[in-house]
Amino acid sequence: MKAIITFLLIFCVIVVFHEFGHFFFAKRSGILVREFAIGMGPKIFAHTGKDGTVYTIRILPLGGYVRMAGWGEDTTEIKTGSPASLTLGKDGKVRRINLSDRQVDQTALPMNVTAYDLEDKLTITGLVLGETKTYEVDHDATIVEEDGTELRIAPKDVQYQNASIWGRLITNFAGPMNNFILGVLVFIILAFVQGGVQDTSTNLIQVANGGAAQVSGLKTGDAIVAINKDKVTDWDSLKEALRENTQKFSKGDSLSVTVKRSNGQEETISVKPQKSQGSYFLGVSPVLKTGLKDKIFGGFQMAWEGATAILATLKGLITNFSLNKLGGPVAMFQMSAQASESGLISILDLMGMLSINLGIFNLIPIPALDGGKIVMNIIEAIRRKPLNQEIESYITLAGVAVMVVLMIAVTWNDIMRAFF
Repeated sequence: MKAIITFLLIFCVIVVFHEFGHFFFAKRSGILVREFAIGMGPKIFAHTGKDGTVYTIRILPLGGYVRMAGWGEDTTEIKTGSPASLTLGKDGKVRRINLSDRQVDQTALPMNVTAYDLEDKLTITGLVLGETKTYEVDHDATIVEEDGTELRIAPKDVQYQNASIWGRLITNFAGPMNNFILGVLVFIILAFVQGGVQDTSTNLIQVANGGAAQVSGLKTGDAIVAINKDKVTDWDSLKEALRENTQKFSKGDSLSVTVKRSNGQEETISVKPQKSQGSYFLGVSPVLKTGLKDKIFGGFQMAWEGATAILATLKGLITNFSLNKLGGPVAMFQMSAQASESGLISILDLMGMLSINLGIFNLIPIPALDGGKIVMNIIEAIRRKPLNQEIESYITLAGVAVMVVLMIAVTWNDIMRAFF
C-alpha cells in the first residue's frame, strides 16, 4: 500500500504541476480553459470559477489535464435528434444547454436538436413542440455534457488557434517549464531535508551504516587518498578508481584503501566491497556542505546534473535504440516502491528526477508532444501564416499513433522484465 501511495503521489504532483503551466499561460494568452482537472475518470467534485473555468476533482488519482478551447479534441458534439433543455436569458438568448438528465432547470425549454453552431454563428436549431426553431446562443453560455459536467461553450475568438503565435508557443512550453521548476524546488527541499548537499570536490567521505567501509573501520570525516595504487583527490576520481580496480573482481576479493584520518594520520585498510546489480560499492558518499547558500545552489546543481544525465541517456537512446533503456508506468511503480522503502530522501530524489525527465521528454519534437507543437509554432512564425489545419491534424494523429505504439511496447517490455 505504501508503494501505491508513493507512486500516485509522485505521478499526480508532477503531472498536475505540468498541466498547471499550460493552464496559467493559456489564460494569460486569452485562451479559454474550459476545465482544469485533478485526476481522471468520473468527477466527484466540480466548481465553476468566475473566469469560466470548471475546476474538477476526478475519482482516479492518475495525474490531471486541462481542456483548452480549440486545443486538440476539445469539442462537445450534439448528435442530431438529441434531447436538450435550453435556459433562456431575458434577451431571448440561450444561456445554458443541458444535454444530461442532471442539473435540470424546471423553467428550461425542451428541444430535440437538429443543428447547431457554437463557434461562429452561435446558434442552435431544433424541434420545439413539433415546430423547428432557431435560437441565438450567448457568447458566455454554458453546456452541460452527458456526464453532468457544465462547461463554457468555446466560440472561435477564445480558442487556442486564435491566440497570438507567441501566446501559443509559451502555452506549449509552459508545461515542461513547470516540470523543470518543480524539479529544482524538490531538489532544494531535498538539500534541506538531508542537511546539505554533497561536496564532490573533495575526497572526504560519509560512511553508510552497515556498508563495507563501516565494517572495515572507515569513519565519517575520513579522506580516501588512494584505492590500491590509484590516487584519489575528489569524488569522481574515487568512483573511477573503484571501477577500475573491481573490473576483474571475484567473490571474496578486497581492496587496499588508504585513508587520512581527521587527526592527519594515514592508514591503509583492507575493504571488501559489496556487490549490487553488477557493480561494487564501498558504502560511502561525499560529505555535505551545510550552508544556506550551499543548500539552495545545491538544489539547482542537483537538478542540472539530473538533466545532463537524462540528456546523455537520450543521446545514447538515439544512437543505439533499445526498449530496455526506456521505462513506462510499470518501471515508475517499481522505482516508487523502492523509494518508499528507503524513506523521504529517496522519494524526493525520485520525484525531482522524474519531473525533469517529464519536462525533457515532452520537449522531444514529436507532434503529439509539447515539443512537436512548439516546432509547428516556430514554423508558423517563420512562414508568417498558419499551417493548413487538416495537414496539422494528420501530423498530430501520426505522432499520437507513434506514441501509443511506443507506450504499449515499453509497458510490455517492463512487464516482461519485472515478472518473467
